[in-house]
Amino acid sequence: MSKKEHKQKEKKQQEPELLEETKELENDTKLNNEMLKLEEEIRNLTSENKILNEKIKLTQADLINYRKRKDEETANALKYANQDIIKDILGVVDNLERTLNSKSDSEEVKNYQKGVQLIYDNLVSILKNFGVTEINRVGEVFDPQQEQALLTECIEDKDDDIVLEVLLKGYKLKDRVIRPASVKINQK
Repeated sequence: MSKKEHKQKEKKQQEPELLEETKELENDTKLNNEMLKLEEEIRNLTSENKILNEKIKLTQADLINYRKRKDEETANALKYANQDIIKDILGVVDNLERTLNSKSDSEEVKNYQKGVQLIYDNLVSILKNFGVTEINRVGEVFDPQQEQALLTECIEDKDDDIVLEVLLKGYKLKDRVIRPASVKINQK
């Protein structure tokens, strides 16, 4: 066999091996490309996962804040649930006080006032049990959050804006003013 023939024979023998290697290289290239795509996809999914986790945390925080607000609103609604009826009862208390403060020499009226006093004391006790307290700040500086000034008087030896007299009692339900006191204050 000549050299030429020998080379051709060798070439023919190497062709299937080269074809096989080429196919393997092509497969490896395809696999590498697929791996690169998968790695890119993993990076994208990881990024999306971080974003979604942050959204979940924010949503959970919003839910916690919502629950706190609702719990607070519910607690306040329960705390002040009796406010309207108490305000109505305060009118009855005022009328009972007027009856007790009326002056009379009649024994019949005095006996009547004793009965009214028992009712008044009982009613005031019930209101205290529900957290109602009287606003009485005579001698203190006028506070527009708790009082409304209806009259003024000029007394030289007292400071300005000092409460001189309570004209109509004010009341608080727990820590909320439900009726401001009507007062007379000093104005020079």
